[in-house]
Amino acid sequence: MFGIKKFLPHSIPHSSTNYTYCVWWNLLLITIGSFCVAVGTKSLAVPHQFIPSGIFGLASLLFYAGAPLSPGWLYALLNAPLFLFAWFKVSKRFFWYSAYAVAATTVLYELCSINIPLQSQLYASVASGLIAGFGAGVVLRSLGSNGGLDVVAVFLFQRFNIGIGRVYLLFNAALFSLSLRHISLDLVVASLIMVFVSSVTLEQTLSLFSQRKVVFIVSEMSESISRDILGIMKQSATFLKGFGAYSKKEKNVLMTVVNNVQLKRLEEITFRHDAAALFIVENTFSVIGSSFSKRKLY
Repeated sequence: MFGIKKFLPHSIPHSSTNYTYCVWWNLLLITIGSFCVAVGTKSLAVPHQFIPSGIFGLASLLFYAGAPLSPGWLYALLNAPLFLFAWFKVSKRFFWYSAYAVAATTVLYELCSINIPLQSQLYASVASGLIAGFGAGVVLRSLGSNGGLDVVAVFLFQRFNIGIGRVYLLFNAALFSLSLRHISLDLVVASLIMVFVSSVTLEQTLSLFSQRKVVFIVSEMSESISRDILGIMKQSATFLKGFGAYSKKEKNVLMTVVNNVQLKRLEEITFRHDAAALFIVENTFSVIGSSFSKRKLY
């Protein structure tokens, strides 16, 4: 078992301001994201008659199948139990932010009049997915959601770590399979492309600025390397006590977490001290705690 000793210099700056729980910051993210969703939907998806993703897509399908209400009213009715779910299963704060997101998207959709003159169905589906997916991701970086399926997706992500974009992709794959009876195959395929691009863009937007590199350094000069990490990079580090399988000698394994920009600098520091060092890099989605981002509670 590794013994662990952590080095965290007092000079490492800790942010005195955390915007995660600021009301104005969350409302700003939701407003910007809702605007992108409105543009991607009204300027590209609707003119090309793509099926919207999520709960609105289900409402549209029910309307096409003969439901007596319009897609808008069906969407509101389908959202009602989901918002009750958000109130009891996630949090009241999540409920109110999500309600604002739905209202903002509705208002901005009505006011939006941006013309994007794409004639190609393929180009339109990709562009719509990029814009709407980015907007949905920005909203989900707040403490709210876009309403509809996002409520369930956030709950599944929070409790079971199931990717939000993956939930949307699976739901919409089933939705579009059912829609084959009501729209042409070309539109179904174009809508699936739009949803796939949107899901990937959403996941990338959620991971933006959160990806980190976990670095393990095995070196006889680990003490010197750690001093430069603390002094020059102003970065924390941890010693793991290792044991050489061949030499049978105990040695320090230096572990630290950096972003992509810091990685090259750390590599230069390491090999300047020890050209024979072993430098191991692993990708990680996010790091929570210490001097990094704090855990987000909805």
